Order: sequence, then C-alpha cells, then structure tokens
Amino acid sequence: IKNEVDLQVLHLLGPKTEADLEKKPKVRRRLGTGVGGGENYKTEGYVVTPNTMALLKHHLTVTGGQVRTRFPPEPNGILHIGHAKAINFNFGYAKANGGVCFLRYDDTNPEKEEEKYFTAIREMVEWLGYQPYAVTHASDYFDQLYTWALELIRRGQAYVCHQKVEEIKGHNPPPSPWRDRPVEESLLLFEDMRKGKFGEGEATLRMKLVMEDGKMDPVAYRVKFTPHHRTGDKWCIYPTYDYTHCLCDSIEHITHSLCTKEFQARRSSYFWLCNALDVYCPVQWEYGRLNLLYTVVSKRKIIQLVETGAVRDWDDPRLFTLTALRRRGFPPEAINNFCARVGVTVAQATMEPHLLEACAAPRFLGSVLGPSPQKGQHSPPPSPQALEVLVPNFPADESRGFHKVPFQSTVYIEETDFREEVDKGYKRLAPGQPVGLRHAGYVIAIQNVIKVRGSGGHVIELEVTCTKSDVAEKPKAFIHWVSEPLVCEVRLYERLFLHKNPEDPSEVPGGFLSDLNPDSLRVVRSALVDSSVLSARPFDKFQFERLGYFSVDPDSEEGKMVFNRTVTLKEDPGKA
Repeated sequence: IKNEVDLQVLHLLGPKTEADLEKKPKVRRRLGTGVGGGENYKTEGYVVTPNTMALLKHHLTVTGGQVRTRFPPEPNGILHIGHAKAINFNFGYAKANGGVCFLRYDDTNPEKEEEKYFTAIREMVEWLGYQPYAVTHASDYFDQLYTWALELIRRGQAYVCHQKVEEIKGHNPPPSPWRDRPVEESLLLFEDMRKGKFGEGEATLRMKLVMEDGKMDPVAYRVKFTPHHRTGDKWCIYPTYDYTHCLCDSIEHITHSLCTKEFQARRSSYFWLCNALDVYCPVQWEYGRLNLLYTVVSKRKIIQLVETGAVRDWDDPRLFTLTALRRRGFPPEAINNFCARVGVTVAQATMEPHLLEACAAPRFLGSVLGPSPQKGQHSPPPSPQALEVLVPNFPADESRGFHKVPFQSTVYIEETDFREEVDKGYKRLAPGQPVGLRHAGYVIAIQNVIKVRGSGGHVIELEVTCTKSDVAEKPKAFIHWVSEPLVCEVRLYERLFLHKNPEDPSEVPGGFLSDLNPDSLRVVRSALVDSSVLSARPFDKFQFERLGYFSVDPDSEEGKMVFNRTVTLKEDPGKA
C-alpha cells in the first residue's frame, strides 16, 4: 500500500525539490498556554467565536486564574496501572501549578455501575497520595445537560434519529434520513424519549457534526430503562460521553482537559459542542496511553479471568489493577515513580512489568521457604544475652531502628543453602565449608548430616558446630536463618501470561485465556519467618533477606499469617 501511495503522490506532485528535503524545525504543542486557561484561545485548533473573550473573562472571574484539571473515571470497573498515569498527570499537573483537581465520576451508563467501584476508585486515588478538590458526578448535572440538549435542538444543531445502532456503526454509515427533520418535531420527539414513549434503540438524539475520524453525527442521548444509582427512576434517557464530557468540564470551569491519545478524534466535537451552546470552552490536551506487557487491563477481559477462575478477583496480585498491586505489596510511591519514569508524551508507552519493581521496605531475617533445621553446639556456650540478636531494619541505614531476633541452639536455614557435594563457585554451607550466620556473629561448620531412612536419603537435619566469628576463619559466605520461627503461608507470584502481548492474535492465536502461565502462583504453606513480624497488619511490607520483598495479605488471621511476594531480589551470581 505504501509503495502504491508513494507512486500516486509522485505522479500528482512530481519529484521532491530541495525545499521539500530541507528539515523543518519541530513545532511543539506546549501544555499550559496562559495562566489558568485565560489564554485558551491561543491554543492550536481552538475555535474562537464572537463570545469567546467574554466567556473567558467570566471563567477567570470564577477561578481567579487557577489551574483546574479533573480525573473522570467510569465507575464500572477497578482502576489499573494506566489509570495511575492519568491520576498522576491530572493531579500532579494541577499541584505543580498551584491548582486543583476534581474527581468526577462519569456515571452516564447506569447498567454497568456499582457502588463498590465508586468506593474503590476514590480509595485508590487517595492511596496514591492525592486529595480531590471536590468529588463530583456527571449525574450532578443531568438537569442542566437536558436543558442544553433542548437548546441544541432549537439552534438546529441536533435532531432525533431512528436509525438502529447497527446502521450507524462502522466507518461509512449511511446519512440519517431524519437529519433535516423540523426543529419542533425533534423537540416533541425528544420529550417523548424522556417520557419513556420509545423503547431502547428506537430513538436517539444526534448532534450535527463530522468528527476527525469521519464519524458523522455522534449520539448525544439514548434510551435506557435502567434505574440510576443516584437519580433513581427520574430518567430513562442518558447522555453519552461525547455529549457529557466537555459540558461537565465547562460547568466545573476546567482549564486543562487532559486525556489519552484515542480521544484526539473527539477534540473537534469537544470544541464544537461548547461553541454551539455558547458556553465556556476548556482546552483538550492528549497524551500517550501507558500499556504494560504480559498482562491485560480491559475490564471485560479481567471479568473473564475472574469468571473462569484464572484469578480470584479484581485484586488478585497477578493482575495490574491498582487494588491488586496494593495487595501484592507495591507501595504507592513505587507506582508514582513508575509513572514519572514513563513520562508524559504524545507517543504510546509500552513498558516491561519489572520496571515497577522499585520499592523499599524494612528488612527482616525472613521467610525460610524450604527449611533445614540445624542443631548447633556453641563453642564457647552463649551467654544469656546471646539468646537474642539485634538486627537492623535497614542494614544500609542503622539509624532507622533495630528489632530483636531469638537465637537458640536450633535454627532453620534454606534447604538450598546446603549441599553435600560442592560445585565450583558454590560458597554456601557444605561439609568442610563453613558459613557465617547473618547478624549473629557466629560461623557454623557441618558435624553430622541426618537423613530420613527409606526416603532416598533426603536431608532433614544438620548438626553443626558454632564458633564466634571473631575467632573463626572468615567464611566465604553468610546465610540467613530463623530461630523459634513463626509458621506462615507464602504466595509466590510469577507473570500471569506466557507471552508479552497475550491479546495479540499473531502471538497467541488461541486468545488470551489460552496463554495463562500454569506456574503464575505457587503456595508455600509451611514457610518459616522471623517471629518479630507477628504484630504486622495487612499491607505491611518487609524485605526477607536474600528472598525478596513481601507484603502481609488481608487473608491473614490470628495464628496464620499470609505473605505475598511482591518482587524477588537479584541474587549475586557469585554466591549461587
């Protein structure tokens, strides 16, 4: 296709001249023209009408020149990592410019909205560290939006249409035969729509404009016999996003309507509708979406994952919803830093999940996932004070506190920290190869290996000698350990999908549900952890030494703590 287009262009315009080949300086569309939207009219593509300057003057009187943004989610699903970028951009831009940001629920689709989504959305916004200037709803303005719809009809800019949804779908739908119906007729029919005299799909109110993508006469109102969670049965017609969004922005005197790139095709309708009604017109700015590999974020697809049992719910730690990331243990700072690292550009950003793995938590002598008990013979015997060891919460910064760890004659180590036969490069515990115990001040050496009879010689216990490190030869490695441990459950997570783009038919012909990773969750039901974490609460975070970052799961109960692994640590290959 490209070759053919190039040939046709060459035929029409002739070969390129020197002027054509000369590099033109890039003209960047700068965000934030003027103070608080007072110079919106200078923005590229902004349509100036005879009333523009008077409307902007009134707008500045209302806002005092303050920047105003809004985050407008639909309350029909849980927020995901892409929404985190939108939250950071909208709230962050307002904050950076001394402005305010509204949280406005786009609640114009009552059949898909649930109270749990309203609650979860606000909770996640506040969890990320942002406080809305005001919490509003599109439904707050239903009366005003209806009044403006009547005015749009009176001005000859909207009409009632009876084409079916199937007829107006696609790129080249036929023009509506009702486009030029008399204004009075449309007013009467729109009133009939409001009174419930038309069934769903029998009539819509459409606006008279052609959008950038060629879409003609977008729908402004449609019939839905579904009670609204806030307005009840008052309405059986509901406004669409194309109609509602810009007018709500105008009502709230938003200065910067920030949205993702796919809404660029709606920019002309945004400006057109405000100007058609002679109301204040904000500026729409688009930025690139944030996509993440090895996951899906579509509400419909997450619902399929839940319904098929592939994940437990919207907050399953293998997902990239914000509730799932919190449950897995990611702190809000890590998500905000990730969004800052991605940056705000017009280009779509596709990121690897591991770039999210930037978090910090207290370090504990942590979970032993495959334990081998050791019975130590202390030489010399420990003093009473030696029965507890002081361990720094952050070894790199001891000013951030210590916690006490029991140190008795029986300690537990990782099964993988012992080998009967030593390979080249292996530096941990083996016969003839002592190791140090982290923070304890002791070096242990194998004295006797105890195995289970008749089980293939599986090692279950090691008897060791224990020597103070100041008199012992310096060991090649130090290992973590626990004594008098707490038995808990640990959930180890891997990627939910096997391929980078599970929704891409060229990568996964069988569909995303066929690409599930069978090893995305491994549960260790009898892991051992330092007993000093006993008082931890859900979402508390820890780094278990040499194993990774972990977070307390809400499933934890008295006598049975549950930890989710947030991320693993990169082990020094020299100590493998």
